[in-house]
Amino acid sequence: MAVFDKILLLKFIKFGVVGCSGMIVDFGVTYLLKEKAKLNKFLSNSAGFVLAATNNYIWNRLWTFHSKNEDIPVEYLSFFIISLIGLGINNLTIYLLADRLKWNFYFSKLCATAVVMVWNFTMNLLVTFNR
Repeated sequence: MAVFDKILLLKFIKFGVVGCSGMIVDFGVTYLLKEKAKLNKFLSNSAGFVLAATNNYIWNRLWTFHSKNEDIPVEYLSFFIISLIGLGINNLTIYLLADRLKWNFYFSKLCATAVVMVWNFTMNLLVTFNR
């Protein structure tokens, strides 16, 4: 395996670990808002996703990509826009699986998370942290 491939694989693994921490934030907030606060499932899902995206930006900046970019607001905005597009993909996947196919909401959310992870990693590698 080439050195570049090993570095890319390590970044993907780190991105996945960070994503797991974000998934805990995401699922925790979604559960609390949907089940305890009785808010709409898409609103709950969106809030969980946004808080997880912020968590993920911080950890990916520091640990995964070791970003030295001093323009943090622009870098965060790039990360957040990619995450918002990911949120659209996430909600669409949940809608298709949970509402149309009648799969369990949380299993649908897990599937959506996997799809969005590939999107987020690729776009952040190429756009946000490509400096």
